[in-house]
Amino acid sequence: MSHNYAMPLTPERRLARLMARIPDDWAVRIEKVADADAVLRWRAAVGLPDAPPQWSAFHDTMPDALEAAWKAARAGRSDVSQGGRPIG
Repeated sequence: MSHNYAMPLTPERRLARLMARIPDDWAVRIEKVADADAVLRWRAAVGLPDAPPQWSAFHDTMPDALEAAWKAARAGRSDVSQGGRPIG
């Protein structure tokens, strides 16, 4: 009989894993706001030390928004396809 000792990746664990990977000197903002259809959804902004951070697209979960913003910042671009704006 085999056993799976892997812990399930809950939204809380996923969020903690993402936060642990983001460098301490990067700016991180997360908010839940209404999208163009007046539906409350998550978006995030993660900024490189030498570039202004940009808001991610809207996502259904906080970890999805944070992961999208983090990946965009690491790639040196912004995922602002759904109404993102610079943090100011």
